[in-house]
Amino acid sequence: VQLQASGGGLVQAGGSLRLSCAASRPSFRYYVMAWFRQAPGKEREFVAGITWNGVTDYTDSVKGRFTISRDNAKNTMYLQTNSLKPEDTAVYYCAATQYGSIWLIPQKYDYWGQGTQVTVSS
Repeated sequence: VQLQASGGGLVQAGGSLRLSCAASRPSFRYYVMAWFRQAPGKEREFVAGITWNGVTDYTDSVKGRFTISRDNAKNTMYLQTNSLKPEDTAVYYCAATQYGSIWLIPQKYDYWGQGTQVTVSS
């Protein structure tokens, strides 16, 4: 499975962006999908995940502001980011795995997109 992330950009604090992750195969619908992010000098961290049947999980810092979703007919996953803060600035990566449930560590994911930059100005 190849993943293509898009939708990043420069936004002011309080603004919104919608990130997309397009998968190359219809079998994507059976995969656990997730968004991670990595800021300069920091480790890659879990942001949100979604199972094949729509169960979701979020890291505490984005709960109530970010929403993960998927459209299996379009082989695409989304991350709606609202009320963005400067500390949300990072490269955002989408990831996928065929196995298990929503994993919080990047090592559990087998497929990765190339990343999309999100920059939030204060």
